[in-house]
Amino acid sequence: MARKVRIEYENAYYHLINRGNYRSWIFETSGARKSFLECLTLTAEAKGWRVHAWCSMGNHYHLLIETPDANLVEGMQWLQSTFANRFNRYRQSHGHVFQGRYKSILLDSDGIGAVAHYIHLNPVRAGLVEAESLATYEASSFHQLWYPSKRWRFTDFECCLESAGGLQDTRAGKRSYRDYLAWLSADDEARRRLGFETMSRGWAKGTKGFKNAVLEGQQDVLRGRIVESEAAEMREPRWERNLEHGLAALGRHADELETSKKSERWKVALARYLRERLLVPNAWLAERLQMGTPNSVSSRISRSRRESGSSDHLWNTLKVLECVD
Repeated sequence: MARKVRIEYENAYYHLINRGNYRSWIFETSGARKSFLECLTLTAEAKGWRVHAWCSMGNHYHLLIETPDANLVEGMQWLQSTFANRFNRYRQSHGHVFQGRYKSILLDSDGIGAVAHYIHLNPVRAGLVEAESLATYEASSFHQLWYPSKRWRFTDFECCLESAGGLQDTRAGKRSYRDYLAWLSADDEARRRLGFETMSRGWAKGTKGFKNAVLEGQQDVLRGRIVESEAAEMREPRWERNLEHGLAALGRHADELETSKKSERWKVALARYLRERLLVPNAWLAERLQMGTPNSVSSRISRSRRESGSSDHLWNTLKVLECVD
C-alpha cells in the first residue's frame, strides 16, 4: 500500500501524534522526556517552527505546531530519528522506538485553540493529575505557560488563551485558563462541541471549504512528489554555504577537511553546528567533513554536547552565527 502524502505548505498548522512501538512506554523516565524535548527544541529552532501546545505521556506524545516554511516532513524525520537513536543508545537496544509513521492532522487556524485544550487535558483524561493541578505536570506546555521562565523562544500560547474567552497572558489570565480547563474536563457536552472525541482522527480538521482549498492547492504535489534523494540535493547548496561560513568563522580552510584528523575538535564543533542548526544528515557530514562513519559523527557530536561549556571557544564561536540562506 502506498504511503499517504504529507501535505506541506507555508504557515500550516498540525496536530502531530505518535506512540511507542507496540504501545511501549518510551517517556517513562525523566531522561527520556528530557531527551525528546531537547530534540524538539533543536528541530523547532532549526526549522523555524512555532509550538502552540505539546504533551508527552508514558507511551505517546502530542504536538501542535505551526510551520512558517513548508518543512514538516524534514523536521519530523529528524526529530523522531534523532530521539530514537538516543533512546536506543541509552537503553543499549535496537529496533523501532515508535510504532510507525507519526500521524499528522492538518488544522484550520480557527480550530487550533480547541486542539491546544485537548492536548493540555491529556494528563487529566489519563488520571495522572487533577485539572486544578495541571501546572504540576511538567511534561506539558501548560507547565511552561504557568511558569514563564521555563518557556522556549518559539512557544506561542496566544491561541489557547484567546479561544478560552479572550484571556491575556497574565497571572489572572493563566488562572482563568486553568479554571476553564477544569470546567471543560468536567463538561461532556462542551468537549463534544469542541470535537474531543474525533480530535485524533482524520487527515484534517476544519470546514469543508478549508479541506477543499487545501486539496486544490496540493494537486501538483499529489501528482508528482519529490523523492528524498532529490530533496537532499536541493538542500545541499545551503549546507555548503553554511559550511564555508563556519570554516571562515573558525579561521579554517576547506582543504583542511581532507588533511586533518577525523576527530579534530574544530571539525566536531563544525559538524555539531551544521547538525543542530540545519539538521544536516550525519552521512553527509561524515563524507563532506572527512569524519569517518555516520555513527562516529553522531557519537562525537553527542560527546561535544555533553562536555561543552563556556570554556569551549570553538563551539562558542559557531553557536552565535546566523545561518546563511
